[in-house]
Order: sequence, then structure tokens, then C-alpha cells
Amino acid sequence: MKDTILGRRSIRRYTDYKISRNQLDEILNDALRAPSSRNLQPVRLFVIESQSAKEKLRPTLFGNQLQLDTASQLILVTADTKKYEEAHIIFDRSVELGKMPHEVRTRNLESFKNVNADPNDTAFLNSLNLDAGLFSMNLMLVARMYGYDTCAIGGFDKKSINDALNIDKRYVPVLIISIGKADESGYDSIRLRADEVTKFID
Repeated sequence: MKDTILGRRSIRRYTDYKISRNQLDEILNDALRAPSSRNLQPVRLFVIESQSAKEKLRPTLFGNQLQLDTASQLILVTADTKKYEEAHIIFDRSVELGKMPHEVRTRNLESFKNVNADPNDTAFLNSLNLDAGLFSMNLMLVARMYGYDTCAIGGFDKKSINDALNIDKRYVPVLIISIGKADESGYDSIRLRADEVTKFID
């Protein structure tokens, strides 16, 4: 695991190797084990794979054309602003599988009725972005465990990408992650040490 973490690089050029949909499904299922607020799992993914889909994405990118042209897939990570309305799916399945008592399921669903889920509320959006960020880091590490490399792409037009890809506006775009077999070594880089960024509170 340490080698996976320390060996990760942002890869921009990929070989022509194509990850199969079955294997991509395995990778995504593993990555979806990431934590989320109240286990509501708001992450929704849109895979850009075909050339026609890549051309729809191209005008929304601020650079990053090399990843677009060479990656096996690009994965748009979004978060669902209607996550509370979908909560029953998770909790009903948890009850069916014996992982949650029915009364806990009912109590949780009742508590969500009073939650402010305003898609324009900064705190709500921050929560969505956090959950999507936790998933995204998980995905990049899981991809390495399967022998693939990635690059996190934040440089894209978040205001136009939903229209460009015909995606419902309920899904907030957070990050694009390119994935494939590296055709370069990537750049090594330094990190600040723990003692430079950490303070112990008495």
C-alpha cells in the first residue's frame, strides 16, 4: 500500500491500451467504498470513452488536451444535489442485507426531511465536494492497485460541462479523472514534511 501511495504520479500521456468495461466496473466498485457524509454516497460518475464523447468534452477543458486524446477513459466525478431523496435506496438495501435495523433506517430517513438541501447553499455544496473528493482520491489509489495511472483534472468549465455532455443539472461537476496505462514516468515532486504543516494542540 505504501508503494501504491508513494508511487502515484499525475500522468498526462497514456498508451493506446483500453481498459475493459468489466475491469473499469471493478475499479469503480472498489473506489466507491470511500466514506461519505451519513453514508449517503452522492457521487455520480459519467465516463467519457468514445471519440464522439471526447469531442463533446474538448471545448470545456482549459488545456489538458493530451489526457483527453490519449487516456483510456476520462471520468467526470459529480455529486447529486438530490442525495437525500435517494437515501431510501441505500437504507432499504442495508435493512434487506441485515446491516441496519429497520428502526434506524426509519429514524435516519425522518431526520433527512428537515435538512436544507438548497443546491445554492455554500455549506451544502461544500459537503458534496468533500464527498466527491474522498471518492476521487480513493479512485486514483485503487487504479494504481490495478496497474493503471491517473491524473486529476480541475481545469474545466463547470458551468458548461453539463450542457456539453447532456447531463442533468442536479449533478454538480467536481473533478475529471483521466485513467489508463502510463506512457511517461510523470514528474516526481516534493511534499512539505509533517512537522512543517502539523501542530499538536494542548
